[in-house]
Amino acid sequence: MTSSPDVIVVGAGVLGLCTAAELAARGHAVTVIDPGGPNASSVAAGMLAPALESLLENLTPEQAGLLKRARDLWPAFAEAHGLALHREGAEWRGPDVPAALVRLGRLGFEARVTKGGLITAEDWRIEPGAALATLAGTPGLGLVRERVARVAGDACRWRVESEDGRIWAGSTLVLATGAAIAVEGLPRPIAALVESIQPIRGQLTQMALPGPGRVVRAPGVYVAPSAGGVVVGATMEPGRRDLDPDPDEAKAKVAAGLALLGVEGEAGPTRVGIRGATADGLPLAGASAEQGLFLALAPRRNGWLLGPLVAQVVADGIEGRPPHQDAAALDPLRFP
Repeated sequence: MTSSPDVIVVGAGVLGLCTAAELAARGHAVTVIDPGGPNASSVAAGMLAPALESLLENLTPEQAGLLKRARDLWPAFAEAHGLALHREGAEWRGPDVPAALVRLGRLGFEARVTKGGLITAEDWRIEPGAALATLAGTPGLGLVRERVARVAGDACRWRVESEDGRIWAGSTLVLATGAAIAVEGLPRPIAALVESIQPIRGQLTQMALPGPGRVVRAPGVYVAPSAGGVVVGATMEPGRRDLDPDPDEAKAKVAAGLALLGVEGEAGPTRVGIRGATADGLPLAGASAEQGLFLALAPRRNGWLLGPLVAQVVADGIEGRPPHQDAAALDPLRFP
């Protein structure tokens, strides 16, 4: 059986579903193909955190500006797709709070000192599980739970075959496979680009604690409100793809999270996700060198923050619209 949507998206993480939902809202018939199960976008706290990410990563004003502009796309995107956007801000309880306050100010973020740290209203959050489910239900978007076996394409058409033998064909293919290995049949330069993505293993632990009301962060640990309590994370282990939780690491993070809140509690389940990262930490988003093939890959740990930006960049590219001001920074062809 062969189906012919306008756009085929391979991958149902945050970048794939944000892009598919954006295209469907613009009137395109979109099919998303994904094997299902947990992915890096579901194993996440859903932080939309340009301020504290810029502080933690010691970003330049230009890099911080990009993250802030990405966040600013969220209110309209959330309203358009029926997503609940939580804007209670975030708290920093790291060392040298006065220096952190000055640093944030120089990067263009507002914050104020509070007991034990500082608070910024610049960082928001989304509930990952609920958001993924809502995006998957966008009218005009069809989600197929199957693993892609291979792709093939030429100047006019892309063909996607799943492991169960079904085939989809269309003029536009969006590759949103996260840190997964390259799909069979990709053109060699694109396969090489996908294989250059660095996998980064991260894990977080659910806890049935009363939430702090906002995300609380310090170097190496965060506690974020979540359905049923909080999540505590997160590790960043480059080069690892294994999905078995590390109980010792989880125990250490939970202890750090409890100390951060000044409470006691028991750890719940720990989940693991594999993120993808490029050399400069920004995703690959936009047109590839192959006609009709677009990429939405490798946002490192800022997939939720960058989702609407990637969606707009890719959708504008597909439609031939003038590019977003940050499109060049995400260009898949920016690396030699």
